Amino acid sequence: MEITQLKNYAEGKWVRGANEGETLYNAITGNAIYNASSEGLDFGAMMHYARKIGGPALRKLTFQERGRMLKALALYLMERKEYFYEVSANTGATRSDSWVDIEGGIGNLFAYASLRRQFPDERFYVDGDTAKLSKNNTFNGLHIMVPREGVAVHINAFNFPVWGMLEKIAVNLLAGVPAIVKPATLTSYLTEAVFEEIIKSNILPQGALQLICGSARGILDTIETQDVVTFTGSASTGRSLKAHPRILSESVPFNLEADSLNCCILGNDVYPGMPEFDLFIKEVTREITTKAGQKCTAIRRIIVPANRVEDVQIALGKRLHTTTIGDPSIKEVRMGPLAGLAQRNEVKEKVQQLAQSQQIVIGNLEHFDVLGADKNKGAFLPPIIFLNNHPFTNTDCHNIEAFGPVSTIMPYNNIDEAIELAKMGRGSLVGSVVTGNNDIAKELVLGTACMHGRILILNMDCAKESTGHGSPMPLLVHGGPGRAGGGEEMGGKRGVLHYLQRTAIQGSPTTLTHIANVYQQGAKQHEPEAHLFRKYFEELTVGDTLITAKHTVTEADITNFANVSGDNFYAHMDATSLEGTIFEKRVAHGYFILSKAAGLFVDAKKGPVLLNYGIDEARFTKPVYPGMTIGVKLTVKEKTAQEKRSEDDIVKGIVKWLVDVYDETGETVAIATILTMVKMKKQD
Repeated sequence: MEITQLKNYAEGKWVRGANEGETLYNAITGNAIYNASSEGLDFGAMMHYARKIGGPALRKLTFQERGRMLKALALYLMERKEYFYEVSANTGATRSDSWVDIEGGIGNLFAYASLRRQFPDERFYVDGDTAKLSKNNTFNGLHIMVPREGVAVHINAFNFPVWGMLEKIAVNLLAGVPAIVKPATLTSYLTEAVFEEIIKSNILPQGALQLICGSARGILDTIETQDVVTFTGSASTGRSLKAHPRILSESVPFNLEADSLNCCILGNDVYPGMPEFDLFIKEVTREITTKAGQKCTAIRRIIVPANRVEDVQIALGKRLHTTTIGDPSIKEVRMGPLAGLAQRNEVKEKVQQLAQSQQIVIGNLEHFDVLGADKNKGAFLPPIIFLNNHPFTNTDCHNIEAFGPVSTIMPYNNIDEAIELAKMGRGSLVGSVVTGNNDIAKELVLGTACMHGRILILNMDCAKESTGHGSPMPLLVHGGPGRAGGGEEMGGKRGVLHYLQRTAIQGSPTTLTHIANVYQQGAKQHEPEAHLFRKYFEELTVGDTLITAKHTVTEADITNFANVSGDNFYAHMDATSLEGTIFEKRVAHGYFILSKAAGLFVDAKKGPVLLNYGIDEARFTKPVYPGMTIGVKLTVKEKTAQEKRSEDDIVKGIVKWLVDVYDETGETVAIATILTMVKMKKQD
């Protein structure tokens, strides 16, 4: 069989290594299929290229444009997914294993494309509220966040060669930072296949992504202050990289996501025959067999009530016994081999170490059947389940991880013991609790949260739609304390902010408005001649303000609004019930004040404003009594353009308006941010 030389993608071109490098093998047959080498690559030049070409190109785009770029890329890759499945088969993954890796990875691109809606149509992000720094509101501060002008260096693990790349680059690309991807060499051929399609798409700017399929030893010698490094893999390797002199001297952010000894706890309220018991057995089985247990989130410790150990052991044994091991291309196969013989040998060594302090009760390293393949040539291994009756004294199970289909059952006598056992893993990416009792769930979650990055509470209420113990979600953080590395990946907006520099800026409200392009209260306002609702999206400028006519509130207003709304709260309707309250007399409804404000600022004629999109914030800051006169200052606060969803869609954008309702003394009585959808003048 011909062996293919993998390519690297460096400085805008495909480059093969100067020598054969490392030979990669089919996990099922053991046949050599690829060679991977990075010999001859100039890592310093690659970093320079990303900083000088990729970075500026990405930073020219707004968050909205970067998000649409991710969406286009996701759609492009999804059309080619069947090719990726073919390549993935060489890793020993079943179709469902590959689905998590391939379509799960592409799903991250979709998720972060949608996340653009939480960011402005700008190249920077305004973080949080304005800080009032002066008595007369002439000197204030706020935080802006801009893309780091460096490179994201992603050093990924072998178990998810597609998801591992896409879940990371989705975040840095949305942030406006280029990346160099270094997949684990063992399965880098699948990463290369997907990466090649990314380059073919021409969707990303030049220099936004580069790929190293062989060794990247020495790349950290080239990092600088603005760079970011992420690592997924073993805790020992991660700690070694994190201590690199350049990481320390340049103060480079380093995100470590390490394999951990994750646990699943069966609540002491759950007995055989209950739906939650079956859920527990199903969840544990899935986490042991999916990707042949080669998951950083896999369940390594099965924590159960002492009087249910035998029940769990029997039920788990029956379920695992029906798991067919073999060539994943065969329909009946439910678990494939490990990714390679080296991984199989390493797992067997760990199993032998664990066997010194606990007993194998399910599975046998030597005696097991494989369907459609030679178990000696392929990297096959059966599920192995240990029983540790003394987990507080025999502690290898809390320290040694076999990165394969291996887990340990351990008993607890009370909730405190379950919590302590969970925390003995010294930091985990994920833990799960299966219980039908919310009080037990709360106690276990609050007791173990300090040592976990994520906790799944599984019961019949959520089982049907639960994504499971081992599935990190794009909008939730993925990482954990202690042994798990102390890092956080993804996490929705949190992940994007990791690649941005937060800077506090101080100045006058007018200056801050000009810089941030978000109106700051107290800034100078501009009153155009035309009504603001007669202006198209492009014609509106942040700071444009409409000052309305005024209205004197009457008791009839209050009574009529109560009749229309049905809100007959005593403070509005019964002047005799106000003793002991903050009100002096019948007070106008807050929602009447906002409704009347809308009546004052809305232009009734058909125009560019298409609809009211909602209210982000509303505060009623001062009571309004009959006889008081109110007016409104309506100011363009912020603008975000939207893309067309179809050929027939109207080209439009969302305008945020600051609605400042004030009384005859000039004091604000209500303030809100409303959103309208406004048509653009150009419809092509």
